[in-house]
Amino acid sequence: MRDYLKFYIDGAWVDPVKANPLDVINPATEAVAGRISLGGTADVDKAVAAAKRAFPSFSQTSRADRLELLNNVMAEYQKRYAEIAAAITEEMGAPGWLAMQAQAAIGMGHLQTGIAVLKDYSFEELRGTTMLAKEPIGVCAFITPWNWPINQIACKVVPALAVGCTMVLKPSEIAPFSAQLWTEVMHAAGVPAGVFNLVNGDGPTVGAALSSHPDVDMVSFTGSTRAGIEVARNAAPTVKRVAQELGGKSPNIILDDANLETAVGSGVVSMMMNSGQSCNAPTRMLVPAGKMEAAKAIAKAAAETVTVGSPDGNAKIGPVVSEVQWNKIQALIQKGIDEGATLVSGGPGKPEGLETGYYVKPTVFADVTNDMTIAREEIFGPVLAMMPYKSEEEAIAIGNDTVYGLAAYVQGEPEHARKVARQMRAGQVILNYAQGDMMAPFGGYKQSGNGREWGDAAFAEFLETKAIIGYAPAAAAE
Repeated sequence: MRDYLKFYIDGAWVDPVKANPLDVINPATEAVAGRISLGGTADVDKAVAAAKRAFPSFSQTSRADRLELLNNVMAEYQKRYAEIAAAITEEMGAPGWLAMQAQAAIGMGHLQTGIAVLKDYSFEELRGTTMLAKEPIGVCAFITPWNWPINQIACKVVPALAVGCTMVLKPSEIAPFSAQLWTEVMHAAGVPAGVFNLVNGDGPTVGAALSSHPDVDMVSFTGSTRAGIEVARNAAPTVKRVAQELGGKSPNIILDDANLETAVGSGVVSMMMNSGQSCNAPTRMLVPAGKMEAAKAIAKAAAETVTVGSPDGNAKIGPVVSEVQWNKIQALIQKGIDEGATLVSGGPGKPEGLETGYYVKPTVFADVTNDMTIAREEIFGPVLAMMPYKSEEEAIAIGNDTVYGLAAYVQGEPEHARKVARQMRAGQVILNYAQGDMMAPFGGYKQSGNGREWGDAAFAEFLETKAIIGYAPAAAAE
């Protein structure tokens, strides 16, 4: 049982201003796995004040100083790697193999990428007699979710630290264990007091206090579009910068010249990974109408290979994160049935033999139309909607007919896939299930958010641009 009742403020573990413990539930067992404290406005005020005090000195540190610091963080992270992976399994149900090979691994990936970018990043550019200086924006508030908990902490903290910002983190109260270990890593690495602070809490209290705080210069939020709207609304009166990575309903267009077996089978398995709890998951599969019957058979066979079970075993997927999420997913599966979609595999209820834990059957619907609820709403579970199209133009139109625009997927002959990719309204387009790129900007069009994370694009989110006019003598500029 984990007891993480203190917050990390100004380089020390401190008690909350007011005790308000919360049980954290293991989604595989439905048992209490630990406790955290829910913070309040007074805790946020203390953390922001610490970050504000630390900013003048930390913002003036050298590139070499920050490279040394990030290397120290990476070394400490490596020491705690297995513990972090185990915490992720316990808090949000990721299978052990996924926690080790992807969930914890991506934290290391962001550290390596941030260090590589910082080594060569240009913070100054002389244009004529004017110096363009890129300077850290100030105190940053980070509000992160539970589905890829370390990823979404690291992709904010690493670039912010690299450019000289100070920060306050509010991780998800549903999956807070890995954030605690991340904070212990930061402390052990020698991050100066006040540069990084942790306050646990819920969105309506701590999240709102951070996003509205007058001494916070920038808020970066990852989560639902609904919550993102509230963050932006709270931030508006103080005109702070807001970066958001929100929901998705990503299309996966299977072109007529794609290998149907590979494209459909891999699409099903890819979509189910992490129990479907990825905002960029390829949840809408568009298949040529004449190939739909064959695609159904392939999808059914692929779904049946997606084993469900305890995250401590060898199952491909574990539970979803909470009872609330389980109930939401079940309601949407039933909605798909009620609205007339063809149930190819899975369906309502828990898989046989898994009565305890928030397990969902890997579910595939076919003959889905884009006006159905399961085609419009982000389900955030292992539920795939297969949709027929009659022409390539229709496939592109259906793919773009969503309020979201985080990712899109295209399968087909390379040149053909590239042509279609250019027409997709999404922040990332993945061709033929290409491997991820840690340097590729990550973020969305439309209601999937604004701003970009990952790689060098992330640095820009935490920098202001200052023009120093007359910096160089006119003769020197010539």
